[in-house]
Amino acid sequence: MTLLGTGAPDGLPRPDCPCASCATAVGDEARAATAVLVDGALLLDLTPGPAFAAARAGRSIAGVRQVLLSHPHDGPAVEFPAGLPAPGRVPDGRELAVISGHRIRAVALDAPGTGYEVTAADGERLLYLPPGAAPAGLNNGPGHGSAPGVRYDMVLLDVIGRPDALARLRAAGAITATTDVIAVHVDHDVPPGRELHRQLAAAGARTVPDGTTLVVGDYHAVPDLPRRTLVLGGARSGKSVEAERRLESFPEVLYVATGGTRPGDADWAARVALHRERRPGSWRTAETTDLVPLLAAEGPPLLLDCLSLWLTDAMDSVGAWDDESWADGGKDALAVRVAELVAAVRATPRTVVLVSNEVGSGVVPATASGRRFRDELGRLNTAVAGECEHVLLVVAGQALALR
Repeated sequence: MTLLGTGAPDGLPRPDCPCASCATAVGDEARAATAVLVDGALLLDLTPGPAFAAARAGRSIAGVRQVLLSHPHDGPAVEFPAGLPAPGRVPDGRELAVISGHRIRAVALDAPGTGYEVTAADGERLLYLPPGAAPAGLNNGPGHGSAPGVRYDMVLLDVIGRPDALARLRAAGAITATTDVIAVHVDHDVPPGRELHRQLAAAGARTVPDGTTLVVGDYHAVPDLPRRTLVLGGARSGKSVEAERRLESFPEVLYVATGGTRPGDADWAARVALHRERRPGSWRTAETTDLVPLLAAEGPPLLLDCLSLWLTDAMDSVGAWDDESWADGGKDALAVRVAELVAAVRATPRTVVLVSNEVGSGVVPATASGRRFRDELGRLNTAVAGECEHVLLVVAGQALALR
């Protein structure tokens, strides 16, 4: 399978767009509209100058027997080369057999357009979705998304625009640990280069330059998902958004809010409501600071937001704000609580994303209790980071990988 283009319908960079993403989309990060050449015989969507795009990739479109469109319209405005079959579209749920031996089934979507499931003669299976779309009615039989029990060897979709499509496919078992997930229809929603690849890797996906040929069924390049991630950042740095992004492609997530409720505090209620509105509807929420049992239990991924509020509760419970109580056993009691939490993070069988504040870079707190909290949070962050495969620092909405 050769990707003649991997970009959004308008390409990347977009014509006359002054944004930073478009300005830096050069070289391998410049992308024409997505089009996929399958075994030299099937062309999914069109890209500007498909014959030249194929030639640059060392391929030819002379053997194409079928051209199918996926976009809700006829696709981006392109030059249609002479000699290709007239482009068409397969009605949802219908199947098409190509003379090359490929079987194609149109997959119903939750947005305008058509998705295609392509099965080769040897049984390897590819799913291709248009931009902004996800399968509808997965596992509900013919004409309603993927058929029951279908497993894909490769999936090409709009990962950045529709991470929930990955979640649906994973929930249905259509994407497994061996599925190669390729991001296409790449637009200027995120900066290209390292940041794009980092965000895709966090979702278990990758992208490749235009002209790349891939072998469906190869497993070697599938990214590994980090199982434990610590996301650090200051106030309003974007750390919670980054943490949520890391799990939005999972079918189920338990969001653990450690802040609890604050009756009569309208500002706090507004902050909580904003977080809830941002989260996918399939996520569940638990408001608790009892994190050790949750970490020890089997279950869906956890998003713990945040450790600084957990520490506040823990310090309340041991009387840490009073100098005498702190010296008379409070410090030791807190150390025990922290050690239990860190041990639970080390032993957890679940995928976990933890959020915490980075408070050590600001001014020195004016009170002894404030300095105590700053110091203990720094120690807690250090200990938890030591148990995580991936540690991020978010500054001004930009995530910097520390590990």
